[in-house]
Amino acid sequence: MKKYKKNTVHSLSFPDDWGPIMGILNITSDSFYDGGKYLKEKAIEKHVQAMLAAGASIIDVGACSTRPGALVVDEAMELKNVLMGIRIIQNMQKKCIISVDTFRANIAARSIQAGAHMINDISAGSLDSQMLDCIRDLQVPYVLMHMRGTPQTMPFLTDYGHHFMDRIFSFFEKKINTLSQKHIKNIILDPGFGFAKTVEQNFLLLQNLDQFAQFQFPLMVGLSRKSMIYKTLQTTPLHAGNGTTVLHTLALTKGAHILRVHDVKEAYEAITLYKKVKTAC
Repeated sequence: MKKYKKNTVHSLSFPDDWGPIMGILNITSDSFYDGGKYLKEKAIEKHVQAMLAAGASIIDVGACSTRPGALVVDEAMELKNVLMGIRIIQNMQKKCIISVDTFRANIAARSIQAGAHMINDISAGSLDSQMLDCIRDLQVPYVLMHMRGTPQTMPFLTDYGHHFMDRIFSFFEKKINTLSQKHIKNIILDPGFGFAKTVEQNFLLLQNLDQFAQFQFPLMVGLSRKSMIYKTLQTTPLHAGNGTTVLHTLALTKGAHILRVHDVKEAYEAITLYKKVKTAC
């Protein structure tokens, strides 16, 4: 079995009530909102600088779109673009946690070796049988997300019967147990808004978000400009910014620790105002 070199980065920790902003860097041509905008180095650098200046403390580098029906990017191309993103961020010489959004173990390992700090895996290890062993060996923070199937098949896998939330919680119980057996403890949970879920199911998930506290792990939410917003408001991802802020605020009140966002300034303002309410006396 392949062994991966252990990473030396310290574990991440988060406050009880809220956590950092994860800014999204999509180096891909077909992401649902900003596909094709950040393919060249100058554009990437400018975008990252803007996110850091606006308050992001994590940059999530992804080079393979996972929107519903997205085409699978060649692994060599994904690796090339991810490593470019890591290098550009490192060259800025600003303190920043680098996350890599990938479901491939080899890219996870190469990314950490290149200087990334954590892995964000939409598949919870289901799309690459080596991923969990890779995370075990690297000992880096791991975002464990709920999804059924693949980005290509997930729109057809939304039938949970009458026990939607029970199925979600059961998924995390089993996955957390598997990770625990592999001595993977630095886990961040992501309920997977928009992944194998209908619009109605996404809102039910948000309504019950506070119940994830039972797992006692930090909770990350990815609501930014997703279809549950723009389909409900009968608009487009481009015009879903205000709706995103509304749902981010609701997520914070229900225990979200990390917001994964396209619009950092707006998320930072939502967190700032939420904190003000929490600490008012």
